[in-house]
Amino acid sequence: MSTVKDYQLWINGQFVPAVAGETFESVNPFTGEPVARVPRGKKADIDKAVAAARQAFDEGRWPRMSGEERSRILKDIGEKMDAASAQLLSVMIAESGSTVRKAKGEVWLSAKNMGYFAKLAAQSLEKPIEALSRPGVSKNVLRREPIGVCAQIIPWNFPLQMAIWKLGPALAAGNTVVLKPAEETPAMALELAQILADSELPPGVVNIVSGYGEEAGAALAAHPDVDKIAFTGSTEIGKKLMAEAAHDLKRVTLELGGKSANIIMDDADLSQAVDGALYAAFFHSGQCCTAGTRLFLQDGIYDEFLKRFTERAKHIHLGNPAEKSTDLGPLVSKKQQERVLQHIAAGKKEGATCLLGGQAPTAPELQDGYFVEPTIFVDVTNDMAIAREEIFGPVVSVLRFKTEAEAVKLANASQYGLAGAVWSQDSEKALRVAQQLRAGTVWINEYHLINEKAPFGGYKQSGLGRELGEDALDEYTEVKHIHIDEIGDRSKKFWYDAVSAPAPQPA
Repeated sequence: MSTVKDYQLWINGQFVPAVAGETFESVNPFTGEPVARVPRGKKADIDKAVAAARQAFDEGRWPRMSGEERSRILKDIGEKMDAASAQLLSVMIAESGSTVRKAKGEVWLSAKNMGYFAKLAAQSLEKPIEALSRPGVSKNVLRREPIGVCAQIIPWNFPLQMAIWKLGPALAAGNTVVLKPAEETPAMALELAQILADSELPPGVVNIVSGYGEEAGAALAAHPDVDKIAFTGSTEIGKKLMAEAAHDLKRVTLELGGKSANIIMDDADLSQAVDGALYAAFFHSGQCCTAGTRLFLQDGIYDEFLKRFTERAKHIHLGNPAEKSTDLGPLVSKKQQERVLQHIAAGKKEGATCLLGGQAPTAPELQDGYFVEPTIFVDVTNDMAIAREEIFGPVVSVLRFKTEAEAVKLANASQYGLAGAVWSQDSEKALRVAQQLRAGTVWINEYHLINEKAPFGGYKQSGLGRELGEDALDEYTEVKHIHIDEIGDRSKKFWYDAVSAPAPQPA
């Protein structure tokens, strides 16, 4: 039996139980056993958290600090995250089913990302508008100011990194936050709360409330004192949050679903492209919004590539995510496992051929976990559900194309536009195809690499706005133009004449 750790909510600088005293358990997806007991936050808890964030924004020091001071505090938080990496790693593996390799990368990158946003915090949010400014006439200044109280709702697949992607720019700009983690991985966010508690972050600037989406999440999105909603998750929920935000015109950033096209041209380096396609489709058991689960193969390399790809996929090792030899861990929950298996069954029913996998593994040592075998479908057409819908599991659909133009047309025939890739040794051709793909991130001869300095987000129903880079800071600020008049002589202000000239005297 695993040890179950108890957590509390983090509200106004204090660890507190839920108002109603209710809790729920977070489960290890490899063993099926509980690993954490967390408060079941509801509307009353959200009200407390939002009130704390509102007061911290309206009356507190954080929005009024210099950027340099905020930068120093955020840099310290990043360093504390790095120092606590062993504990964060342990919780992530146990709670989310992340493999050691994936979890180590996420913890390291999360601390690094916070360091990047700390540097952004030190940048001036005010600059002159040179094109409008004239000596002796006027000065014009562009200011970026924090929006206010930000509701942030994050997913379970990258539970620490998604928290930092949202907290980092919001805090750098001077906002305050109420963060709701996914119900599958709440302990990760509450471990982060302990790091924040040990920092110089003022009370109420960050508040973390665990709970279910329909209770805590819905109450947070609907709260009238929330100024912005930032959400990463399904397109379906994103649409609901956008509709909720419309009631009082909250600002919205949405990073939603994906069904990314991974295009392999005839002239690709096959050894490199096979490695890339495996990584694109099966990294973190396919539980990535950018996953390259639509694999487009050009006629000339179709048979050879598929042979190599399938043979390599047969040797992917499923196992205990805490062991370094494990390539794929379990899916995050029993519900997610069932959902992925239902998609696989639907693909078979539609007429696609399941070339590999297609079921839960039968090995005795995997029976307690929520595993699905690496699955490859061929004879797939672009109108099938397995080629259109985000599955969020280790399932790849292979499609054939003849020409460059056909590849672009098929790739863009999707409601999503988050990411994609092109593999070719002809750099001019690869760039030409990449420029035509309607997606927010496109890799050439690479996959899944995301840098904190580059904006990340999607076209079409993959979302609104951008995370990372300086664009992320823009998403958390309002823009203000300040005009400073320098004309001292009233008579030279001709634009007043129409409304302030002396009235004509009667004859």
